[in-house]
Amino acid sequence: MTTIMVVTPWYGHPELAPEYEKAIRAAGCPDVVPPRFWAKVRKTDTCWLWIGGKNHYGYGSFQTRRGDGWFAAQAHRVAYEALVGPIPDGLTIDHLCRNRACVNPAHMEPVTRGENVLRGESAAATHARKTHCKYGHEFTPENTYTPPGRDVRMCRACIRERPPQNRRRRS
Repeated sequence: MTTIMVVTPWYGHPELAPEYEKAIRAAGCPDVVPPRFWAKVRKTDTCWLWIGGKNHYGYGSFQTRRGDGWFAAQAHRVAYEALVGPIPDGLTIDHLCRNRACVNPAHMEPVTRGENVLRGESAAATHARKTHCKYGHEFTPENTYTPPGRDVRMCRACIRERPPQNRRRRS
């Protein structure tokens, strides 16, 4: 049986912060999320929404103590590490629900940064998901040209069909 200890939050009284931290550690829970974290979470039928402060990207921001100081941690990372475990090195958290304010660990998955970007809504992700050019030609290995030094795909069929006067001259 798991015992959950509730410690009176120290916020508003910075002089009590060390005693608060000692009480948490004495309970054998060094990584426990304080009650002030959960006070900023509103659970819905699907997501656990962060209603506290957010950064300019829409991710929840939570002030936490590390070492000798304080820093702003991303709320979804705090929730994931507290309820699931540490995030493996080299991986980042992807919101499967696509809601940046969600702190429900069931909606998160550790993935590489590249995978996270491709799952998103950015221009790079949108273009990477395309299977055909704008004229309907399929992007196959045989029909796809990637110019040296550029991170773009070009349709070989479209290049061939372009009139010669519109092609770039190589010098």
